[in-house]
Amino acid sequence: MSRRTARSVKSAPTCPCGLPEPYEKCCGRCHSGAAAAPTAEALMRSRYSAFVKGDTAYLLRTWHPRTRPDRLDLDPGMKWTGLEVLGATDGSAFHSTGTVTFRASYRGGSLHERSRFERVDGAWVYVDGEFLDE
Repeated sequence: MSRRTARSVKSAPTCPCGLPEPYEKCCGRCHSGAAAAPTAEALMRSRYSAFVKGDTAYLLRTWHPRTRPDRLDLDPGMKWTGLEVLGATDGSAFHSTGTVTFRASYRGGSLHERSRFERVDGAWVYVDGEFLDE
């Protein structure tokens, strides 16, 4: 390919959740309210992206009313660097509960958790999580 025909193709950055879609077509749709997460794993990915973006309103909106805190203060110095989904049980369109096990990396370490999700009025919400030993 010559320099004349070579073009710099600038692609949109992938979503923070790790899927190859641009943020606006992936988790951004959930954050804006244009779409709902269809599975527990999709909700977990969108919540991770909300932590990356600092979207506390989305995090609170997708937290089970039974376990949701009154407010959420995120550390502005926290820099999330990647998400690895390690496993999931149930959590599909045919289930009312599900779990997702993941590792979320941040500058200086990682968080290994098994999160529980339930449906409330048809929508997936985060219930709570169990930190797993490394």
